[in-house]
Amino acid sequence: MNRAIPARTALMVAALGVVFGDIGTSPIYTIQTVFNPADPHPVAASMDSVYGIISLIFWSVTIIVTVKYVLLVMRADNHGEGGILALITLIRGRDVPGSRRTKLLLVGLGIFGASLFFGDSMITPAISVLSAVEGLKVIEPSLENLIVPITATIIVVLFAVQRLGTARIGRFFGPVMVLWFVAIAACGVSGIVSHPGILKALSPTYAVGYLTGHFGDAFFALAAVVLAITGAEALYADLGHFGRAPITRAWLILVFPACILSYLGQGALVLEDSTAISSPFFLLIPGWARIPMILLATAATVIASQAVITGAFSVAHQAVQLGYLPRLRINYTSEETAGQIYVPWINWALMISVLTLVFAFQTSAALAFAFGMAVTGTITITTLLFFYIVRHQWRKPLWLVLIGAAAFLVVELLFLAANLTKITHGAWLPLLIGITVFTVLITWQKGRGLVTGKRERQEGPLRDFVDGLHDSQPTLRRVPGTAVFLNRGKATVPLAMRANVEHNHILHENVVILSIETLQVPHAPETNRVTVDDLGYIDDGIIHVSAQFGYMETPDVPEVLRLAAEQSAELSLDLDDTSYFLSTIELSVGDAPGMTRWRKRLFVATSRISADAAEYFRLPRDRVVIMGARISV
Repeated sequence: MNRAIPARTALMVAALGVVFGDIGTSPIYTIQTVFNPADPHPVAASMDSVYGIISLIFWSVTIIVTVKYVLLVMRADNHGEGGILALITLIRGRDVPGSRRTKLLLVGLGIFGASLFFGDSMITPAISVLSAVEGLKVIEPSLENLIVPITATIIVVLFAVQRLGTARIGRFFGPVMVLWFVAIAACGVSGIVSHPGILKALSPTYAVGYLTGHFGDAFFALAAVVLAITGAEALYADLGHFGRAPITRAWLILVFPACILSYLGQGALVLEDSTAISSPFFLLIPGWARIPMILLATAATVIASQAVITGAFSVAHQAVQLGYLPRLRINYTSEETAGQIYVPWINWALMISVLTLVFAFQTSAALAFAFGMAVTGTITITTLLFFYIVRHQWRKPLWLVLIGAAAFLVVELLFLAANLTKITHGAWLPLLIGITVFTVLITWQKGRGLVTGKRERQEGPLRDFVDGLHDSQPTLRRVPGTAVFLNRGKATVPLAMRANVEHNHILHENVVILSIETLQVPHAPETNRVTVDDLGYIDDGIIHVSAQFGYMETPDVPEVLRLAAEQSAELSLDLDDTSYFLSTIELSVGDAPGMTRWRKRLFVATSRISADAAEYFRLPRDRVVIMGARISV
């Protein structure tokens, strides 16, 4: 028992350093954005508006983050993994009934939600680091011109060190975030002490009263209030790293109280001095502590940025495994934690995007309009997918599902509608990013299906091919060694194998046709990971090996061969005398039906970012033979 408590505490502290960076830094800019005089629909800082806004923030965080995500959504895990793609795989599963059309619609919504997450991954580093560095102008207004260059420098360094991984520095993230939450809570308490009446804002009557009595101001304010729940999706997305219990404890014990205390303190400050709306978070801090707090805020926002960057790597990895993206080069940066990965193409694409946002928008307030749209879109889609699972997998009564979904959707659709009013002021950006990424994902999935159909017709049935080898006269020449042909399944012949037989007229003594199957679960069980089939002949040295991996895993072909050799007496394996044959496809745009011409061009262009298969499957480069074919789409 004594050992278990420190272990649970350590896991909770680790979760603080990864999961809560985004939502934990929201107090820096949320109140400031609500009362921003440059807003196209400005909200004046009056007693009614301050009490109403603080109450709206408290109840929004309570309803959406605490009740919806922490108490409900995090229970819908896919073998321990969370996130919107986990909901998609649950809906696609056979044990979840429902019409095919409904499932396709919901999966499409889920893919769009995942696409919006990439927009979030671009906006979060920009707005978070900008908001922290903007504290400089509170100390010295003349430093305002340095905010953008300093922010850009921090972002470049942040992305440049991604290749090193978070294994070494990750252990420090948790304690830094503990210090951050304690500090913002202490500052919040100091503000509350000066105006304790602000505690009345915890009553829902102030939120309801502000919405009903000042609906015009309250409605437009919701576009900024939603910033208080940014990062809520991260609690669910990082479920597989820490588990539900540590995330729940960290939220309820430290993060939730600290953030609410900060909002209450800022509200009290604005009631005392309405000019504090320019930067209530930093003005709440005593003058002597502002420079250390700016440094701590910068560290916290870097951690927030790190969390969404890592999340983008994870989402991209899952998208590859589920067939929505081509193979991408993935580097594992930790020997202890499989989830710590680095995806170079995603990393540099994100860096360029984040820098573009920083130089284009210049301030965190300008970016806030864009940020809210990404958040509201994702949380609304999550609600729809989650309650489908509640009804069809958990078998809850329809009336209960309708009441629960309606309660959340009323709140979330209000947020969404408020953010739609900011379309011309930046909210178009995450929608554009989401639509673009969504188009790429579904185009790749569609094009991949078309290419697979054509490829199967060229390859021909595997069983017939093996039978033909036995019946051929003269007998095909066999050469020493082992040849491994990677293939998509057991039904057809690998193109490289067919070419080797038809053009070179030889075959190795040991032939392994290897198929890698990606399951709709994060991690495949070790038992029955590898299955061996002799293809009808036990003495010809030709076998088929099927290996199963979860969508969060990366296949290791040499290790699969070792497991296969343990099962099959027919396979005499010497990895030093093994050659790996890969079939590569050169794609071109043709006149075949199936997709419009512009989508065909997009599909072919997307194929060019595909990682080298030898690297992806961890094959020794000096033993790889590549044989190609050409297919038009």
